[in-house]
Amino acid sequence: MRDGVRRREVMPRETLTKVLHIEIKRKQKGREGKEMKRYILLIVGAVVLLAPILVSGCAPAGSPELGSPENPIIIAFVPSGEMERVTAGGEAVAELLAEETGYTIESTVATSYAAAIEAMGAGEAQVGMLATFAYLLAHEKYDVEVGLVSVRYGSPYYTGQIIVGADTGIETLADVAGRSVCWVDATSTSGYIIPRVVLGAAGVDPESDLGQEVEAGSHDLVVMSVYSGDCEVGATYVDARDVVAGDFPDVFDKVLVIAESPEIPNDGVQFAPDVPDEVRESLIAGFLAMTETEEGLEALDIAYDWGDLVEKDDSFYDGFRQTLDAAGVVLDEYVD
Repeated sequence: MRDGVRRREVMPRETLTKVLHIEIKRKQKGREGKEMKRYILLIVGAVVLLAPILVSGCAPAGSPELGSPENPIIIAFVPSGEMERVTAGGEAVAELLAEETGYTIESTVATSYAAAIEAMGAGEAQVGMLATFAYLLAHEKYDVEVGLVSVRYGSPYYTGQIIVGADTGIETLADVAGRSVCWVDATSTSGYIIPRVVLGAAGVDPESDLGQEVEAGSHDLVVMSVYSGDCEVGATYVDARDVVAGDFPDVFDKVLVIAESPEIPNDGVQFAPDVPDEVRESLIAGFLAMTETEEGLEALDIAYDWGDLVEKDDSFYDGFRQTLDAAGVVLDEYVD
């Protein structure tokens, strides 16, 4: 246990049909009628001759093959850590994965967990790096499917922590009532969902008993908000203080841990429902091949501190779903 841990209470997406309707009313008879018939025949003949041109001009062109330069595979990273590290790591991951698979791959860092989910649902991103609760929402809303789960320190699970400023006088979860709290994001598993469950179990209603609440946007920013006194309480993964300790070595003295969460499945690699099976399998193989190289592991570490990847399917999250159900967390309430 690190210095600075005062007390832990262990409890997450024209054909524009142009209808040419020619209606000619015949108002003349005899010779004029014959001329009209001949006129109609000329029009019909012209339409028949022009039809192939009209159809080809209106029909949408076929989409380029996914993974081609004209239709690259987009990986959506989430801003769970320092933006510079996530961006740099994401670019390195995309480059190495492209080398492994032969596909054209690009990376993007979404503005939030929710933005990454919507990008996958709208077909704007084919691969996601979603945290646990964000994945469950994406699966529920858009049939996004997990393919790989990250491994840190030898485990596909992690825990969350509730942190406080050392000078706040907060020693227990009960003391959090009425205090200002910094969250990561409303769909962050360890930075919002689970710590609220933990607080509720300790008798602190997160809906009514807290002071000012702020979404900082990332785990390291939560730590820095508590460190600087902008928030009295925060919630992150264990131990997000490590990320800022290089620049702020006294963070373990100024930011204390008062509780840890139960085990949470790690974040991982997920696929939008319209990704073809062969592309998905190739990407999974490419990711796994990356974990066998120094360059690949370094890129994954820079992005998210991932030490390895393991193949998992959706059933991996069933136990966590049961935890959420028992705590009264209903996924449908988070799905628009």
